[in-house]
Amino acid sequence: MATLETQQLDEIIVNSRRKMLTMGGTALAAMLFAGTTKAHAQSAVTDNDILNFALNLEYLEAQFYTLAVFGVTIDKLPTPIPISVNGGTGGKVTLSPTFSKVTFAMPNVAAYAMETAIEEGKHVTFLQGALNSSAVSMPDIDLYNSFNTLAGAAGIGAAFNPFDNDADFLVGAYIFEDVGVTAYHGAAPLISDKKNILPAAVGIHAVEAYHAGLIRTTINAIDTSNKNTALSSLTQKISAARSSLANPKGATTTTYAGTMADDIGVETIQVDLTGAAGSGAFTSSTIVDCDSNSLGFGRSTTQILAIVTGGSANNQGVFFPGGLNGTIK
Repeated sequence: MATLETQQLDEIIVNSRRKMLTMGGTALAAMLFAGTTKAHAQSAVTDNDILNFALNLEYLEAQFYTLAVFGVTIDKLPTPIPISVNGGTGGKVTLSPTFSKVTFAMPNVAAYAMETAIEEGKHVTFLQGALNSSAVSMPDIDLYNSFNTLAGAAGIGAAFNPFDNDADFLVGAYIFEDVGVTAYHGAAPLISDKKNILPAAVGIHAVEAYHAGLIRTTINAIDTSNKNTALSSLTQKISAARSSLANPKGATTTTYAGTMADDIGVETIQVDLTGAAGSGAFTSSTIVDCDSNSLGFGRSTTQILAIVTGGSANNQGVFFPGGLNGTIK
């Protein structure tokens, strides 16, 4: 549900994008940060609120990757990652009754999954440490019904299990990583502590971008080597669904592929020398999820909530059946 503060933050981000091409870098920065200061002054949203919002998302990603690789939740690892902090009660993770970890057949995918599981777990502990006594516990997370719901919404089918095999795991990971990149991008200008918190947030953003790029590259390589576009087709459906959830009234940005959206799937397109898609004679991939100016997308907290909760009116559903913990939810 859009609140006063999230509506204000949405307006800041949208206006910033529209003015980006007509303003110099210094002027743009001044306008953006001035608007951010105004939003903070009129609302109760703090840096800790933003970090806790990020922590909710990191709980989700860490659980997904840890379960895929180790078959247990993060709090059941040999060195447990706490999900109950500061007197709160950690939520439960809903899994298929027949859940089992991924039996990886491709060594490169297994290695990627292992690395990412470790890194997402570190993001959780890092944010918990940075927030200290302000950190929230993990909310309820659904990694079963959620994928089935999104599969239906994206036109993939009635059911989808990302733990079935390498390919399905990559598609499941694809759902998360691009969302994480846009979340940190959208939140960066809203952070008031530019010396300590902003660099850390940008550091996490960079790692999420590496993850997203690796997923998209691997999907592209698998489809190319197998001479089919099965996985790429799924990414295009997922990206379309994410953009639709984030922009129910229609996106105002143009993608690298020339579509009106804030998300593009993995595909091969024709471009001209200036990068305009559609009628050019040069073949290009869409490994990078970016706009027509090759700038990465950023999303507001309202848009991220719409994606991870399926656009529900009360921001409860899909991956977070009981909603998120913290102020921004």
